[in-house]
Amino acid sequence: MCDSIQSMGFSIVLLGRKLPDSNDITDRNYKIRRFKLPFTKGAFFYASLNIRLFFYLLFHKADVLVANDLDTLLANYLISKIKGIPLVYDTHEYFTEVPELEGRKAKQVWLKIEKRIFPKLKYVITVNKSIADIYSAKYGNSISIVRNLPNKLNKFEALTKKELQIEHIDKYIIMQGAGINMDRGAEELVEAMLYVNNTKLLIVGNGDIIPKLKVEVNSSNLKDKVIFIEKQNHKRLMSYTYHAELGLSLDKDSNMNYRFSLPNKIFDYINMGIPILVSDLVELRNIVNNYNVGRVLKQHSPKEIAKQINEMIEQDCKTMLKANLDKASNELNWETQEAVIKDIYSKFL
Repeated sequence: MCDSIQSMGFSIVLLGRKLPDSNDITDRNYKIRRFKLPFTKGAFFYASLNIRLFFYLLFHKADVLVANDLDTLLANYLISKIKGIPLVYDTHEYFTEVPELEGRKAKQVWLKIEKRIFPKLKYVITVNKSIADIYSAKYGNSISIVRNLPNKLNKFEALTKKELQIEHIDKYIIMQGAGINMDRGAEELVEAMLYVNNTKLLIVGNGDIIPKLKVEVNSSNLKDKVIFIEKQNHKRLMSYTYHAELGLSLDKDSNMNYRFSLPNKIFDYINMGIPILVSDLVELRNIVNNYNVGRVLKQHSPKEIAKQINEMIEQDCKTMLKANLDKASNELNWETQEAVIKDIYSKFL
């Protein structure tokens, strides 16, 4: 998004937070400022983030503000009103319906913020038609759709298995992500590995459920079949994906956020030429059915997951579906989204 906006003639300053385990960002040609905050989660974190963001924006010049997701909207909205600056709201998920908020008072706080601000927003972007339709029906806004697609890879030189230190692994499947949390299907996937033949599972990334998964792997004697790899830089992550036989996205239909989700990793898998096994969720089902690049899982039982994995590997779906994956990769890339972005931001030039 920053690269596309910058290519139009804007100067970019990307704001975020920095955690103790955050990777350094050295490959960007625009300014980055990451805040070190006294809290890392919970109400105090979100409060400190918005306070810090508010005062930074108050004392720095900007011609356009962009709020990514609801947790940055309040500070941006207040500054846009105080300074009379246009605001674009880029919401990457149905934030108030994430499972982490279910049954908590924090959900009502976020809903109040959303209900107060959202109807007043002129420029709103979200990631798929399902979520856009929900927001439009709820608040009456016109919503633009920009999917989280990767850049088109004209040439990608993957690191070798030896460079990735997995040369001893013949075949493996992969689940990747920065949010491997509850109800993402990871628990059932780990249990499914009891029934998967001659194939290992790489879980690459982080998330709330990872500690629980590691306990389950140890107690089920699956240490030789399930391998955890911490979050990686983009090239290493894509290299792990490139060598995999199959990519998995197993979110459950347990909340509205997941029901209408379209995870970034789906497009990473396709871009790296590996077939996908996905939950029977509307946006995921549409991708699989429209491009014939994998299978849709009808139930989340570990034995059914294992059955589908075994069949896809035995049939060598990576080779069998290569032409379909190439076609999908040529269509499902960031370059196809830029027209929407340029239409929005050209109004501020």
